[in-house]
Amino acid sequence: MRVLFLTGREIEYSRNAVLLRAFKKFASVDVIEASTTKPIHYIRNLKIVFQGLSALTFQSYDLVFIGFYGHIILRLLSPFIRQPILFDAFISNYDTLCFDRKLFRPDSLLGYLSFWLDQANGKRATHLLIDTDNHAKYFVDTFGLSAKKISSLPVGCRDDIFDPHLFKQEDPSRPASKESDKSRTRVLYYCTYLPLHGVETVLNAAKALEHEPIDFNLVGNGSQFHQMIKLADTLAIQNVTFQPPLPVAELAAEIVRADICLGGHFGISAKARRVVPGKIYQMLAMGRPIIATNTPANSKLMSHQKTAYLIPPKDSAALSNAIITLHNQPSLRQKLATHGRQLYLNEASEEVITDQLRTIVADLTKTI
Repeated sequence: MRVLFLTGREIEYSRNAVLLRAFKKFASVDVIEASTTKPIHYIRNLKIVFQGLSALTFQSYDLVFIGFYGHIILRLLSPFIRQPILFDAFISNYDTLCFDRKLFRPDSLLGYLSFWLDQANGKRATHLLIDTDNHAKYFVDTFGLSAKKISSLPVGCRDDIFDPHLFKQEDPSRPASKESDKSRTRVLYYCTYLPLHGVETVLNAAKALEHEPIDFNLVGNGSQFHQMIKLADTLAIQNVTFQPPLPVAELAAEIVRADICLGGHFGISAKARRVVPGKIYQMLAMGRPIIATNTPANSKLMSHQKTAYLIPPKDSAALSNAIITLHNQPSLRQKLATHGRQLYLNEASEEVITDQLRTIVADLTKTI
């Protein structure tokens, strides 16, 4: 079968990359992608729409897949599509802009437009992909979509990059000791500094542990980055290093070097409760012990003290207690690392995602 794959975000974006690799396992794929990581612009979307229209005019396809972030592309191109449309909704514009980032009110003109865009795309697409069952329920309840036309597919990650066997890995069970610099526990958190990431919770936990042999490495940049730098200065935190965003391969290496990985999301927005952070899949895949929030989505995937250490969101005391617990219990770190890696292989590996996607596409096209 032949698939036209369009996406408004760069193809290297984790969600897009994993789904493209999955499609290529069972279909011939033509890709029209965004060529920059800069914010979405109408001009770029129009370019993708025109390229998509040309491809649909001169080529024959069994399925059109519109990946993340393709909301505007779907709205503009859909009148010209006769094939089944599989749309990776992935996020809700309405929820993200009005409630998560709070850029404008739900009852404002832009609020109504974002709601309409989500609802109209959901109704136009033949089938939708969402990342978790909790998130799928939100689309059903909020936009009146049929649950039958939505499938949840985990974000996962690239197995050819996030594989612990590709790295010389230090023993996660090595004992912690105040006498040795080599035994200082390394805690890693990376994000794009959005409100739902709750970086302030991590900084407050780091402050509480400043007299312990524990170092924090925060990787990334984003809207609240300078605000968090200011908070760290105000708290006079000495055990936190801020690092700029890393290429994906270097990020995998950074995960390997960490003794404890923070999966989040540590914010308290409704969206944070419905989604499993993409970084969690990467950390599970790398076989590292994870501290994550005890949200409905996270707790459905992971079990406390078996595959992750789960804590309440926006609770710096709980986070610092979890970190010191794992610092002092190398055997528990090893248990979480081992069981977490197996959980990833069973539930979210590229093989699992490919099998699920193949089934969804087969039902849509009746050709596989």
